[in-house]
Amino acid sequence: MTPPPPPLTFRRRGERPRCDPALDDAPLTTARTALAQGRWREVRSLLLDTGDDWDRRGHRLLTLAGLSAAEAWARDWRLTEPDSGDARVLHACAAAWRAARRLHPSEEAHGLLAEAARQVPDDPTPWVARLLLARRTGDLPACAHAFAEVRARHPDHHHAHHLMTAAEAEQGARVYEFAEGVADRVPADSPLTQLPVVAHAERFRVLVAAGQAHPDPATACHWRGRRAEHIVRGAFDWWLEWGAEDGHPRRLVDLNFLAHAKLHEGRTAEAAALFQRIGTHVTPGPWSYSGHDPERTFRAARRLVLGT
Repeated sequence: MTPPPPPLTFRRRGERPRCDPALDDAPLTTARTALAQGRWREVRSLLLDTGDDWDRRGHRLLTLAGLSAAEAWARDWRLTEPDSGDARVLHACAAAWRAARRLHPSEEAHGLLAEAARQVPDDPTPWVARLLLARRTGDLPACAHAFAEVRARHPDHHHAHHLMTAAEAEQGARVYEFAEGVADRVPADSPLTQLPVVAHAERFRVLVAAGQAHPDPATACHWRGRRAEHIVRGAFDWWLEWGAEDGHPRRLVDLNFLAHAKLHEGRTAEAAALFQRIGTHVTPGPWSYSGHDPERTFRAARRLVLGT
């Protein structure tokens, strides 16, 4: 099957290209277009097909919930099918996104998320949305509570770990301990072994925003040597052994990280092999959640961790 073309976007002269939050998930892109036009039945089919693949389900629901019209159409879906857990979770996630953007009362969003969590108790997605909202408001205890609830349902939830890393980085340098603890705990073939790299990039972002670090990562010499070579090269090497049959969109994001890093290292043959595994829709960098410039974040992580 021929993949669809990349989404059409418009940007001002000099603006960097943005990574589509849907990534390489073609069924999600199709369902998102349908939802924007009020056709929520395509979303129902997509979520039914997703089942209890919690990482993929969370990615799809939060991407759909980010649409400006998602809350209105999810409410319409709930009125039509009041017993639908998927409709309730989508409605709650959409409210959480709007509250995080200060377009919706946070109390109402918390209420909807609590209702969704009660209706689908095994689904970590309402708690991921609660974590997203708590992180935007800077409430670290609420982040920790939501993160614990996610892990109780799916211990290695990819997006939740990235959100919690960002939240920890915004609070202080304890993010390194958090990320390295996760990397030591998970199996060697888990994408979460790369979390220490994410921690460096997130902490650098926070320090630059606070005026405590130079925007050029090459000047951040005090961070070089923090287990850098071990962290990065170890993550690179085991990914070469990862099976190509798994097309999970979040794994594709991590493969992109490795491919770009190898390309920058001059290891072009290995990079080419990884890019071929990813497919035609190569995303420009490793980060999947919105609000980040993927290329700049990649360069920051690369220079910060390896000093190049």
